[in-house]
Amino acid sequence: MRFLPQEEWRARAAAHRERVAELIGAHVERRATGAKHPVVDFLFTYYGHKPAQLRRWHPGFGVALAGAQEYAGSRGYHEVSTTGGPAWTADPAFLDRRRPTVEFVATLLRATASRPPQLSCFGLHEWAMVYRTDEVRHEQVPLRLGAAGTDAVVESMSLRCTHFDAYRFFTPDAVPRNTLPLTRAGQPDREQPGCLHANMDLYKWGFKLVPLIDSELLLDCFELACAARELDMRASPYDLSALGYTPVRIETASGRAEYARAQAELADHAAPLRARLLAAAERLVATSAGE
Repeated sequence: MRFLPQEEWRARAAAHRERVAELIGAHVERRATGAKHPVVDFLFTYYGHKPAQLRRWHPGFGVALAGAQEYAGSRGYHEVSTTGGPAWTADPAFLDRRRPTVEFVATLLRATASRPPQLSCFGLHEWAMVYRTDEVRHEQVPLRLGAAGTDAVVESMSLRCTHFDAYRFFTPDAVPRNTLPLTRAGQPDREQPGCLHANMDLYKWGFKLVPLIDSELLLDCFELACAARELDMRASPYDLSALGYTPVRIETASGRAEYARAQAELADHAAPLRARLLAAAERLVATSAGE
C-alpha cells in the first residue's frame, strides 16, 4: 500500500480535471443546449462513460488517499486506518468481484498485441453500416456520395473488418461481404492492433477497470479514442465538411493511402497504451490470486 498526502493527491486530481475540461468542454457546452454532434457524442453515448465519471480522479489499486472523505461510499472504495488518520483506497473485495472482467480484458489485450497490424480495411465499416438501406446512423448529415455512390464504393472493394462491435452494425446485405464472419465468442481470436476500433476500445477496457487503474492511464486512452474517432468519421461516407472535418476519400487510391498512414500512426500510439493497460490488468489478476 502506498499513501498519498492530501496536498499531493488533490493537486493531481485538480490537474486531471483541468485536462478533462480541455478535452470535453465543448461537448459539455453543447449538451447543455441540447445540440448534437455526430463525431464527438459517440464517445459518450456508445461507450456510456459519462463526463462526470471521466472527471473523477482515481489513483489506482494499492494507493490510499489521506483524508479523502469524498471517496467514502464511492463504488470500489473502502476506508483504511493509518497513523495519520483515515484514508480511502480501492477495495480488494471489489477487485475480487471484478476479477472475471479483469481477466477477460487481460486476455483480449494480450491476444491483440500478439498479432501484426492489418491496415487494409480502409475504414469501410462505416460504409457497410449504410449499405443498401434507407436508414442511416447520422440523419443530420448527408452522405458524401449519395446512397447509390456509397453502395458502389462498398461493392468495389473487399470488406476486411476484424472488429465484432463494428461488424455487428453492418446492414444485412453487407454482412456476407465481409471476408470472415465475426462472433462475440471469437473476438479474442480476431482483434488486431491495426484496427481503429480495437485501439479506440482501449478507453472502454480502461473505464471498465475503474477505480482499479489510475486516471492518468484512462485519460491517455480517452485522448487516443478521440483521435481514432475523428479519423473514423473523416473516412466515413458522411459529409462532415460543415463541421470542419476534411474527408479522407477512401474511394480513391490516394485517400486509401492517406487512411492507411493515419491508421498506422494511431496503431503506433496505441501500442504502448495497450502494453500499460495489459500490465495493469495482469498485476490486478495476480493480486486477486494472491500472488
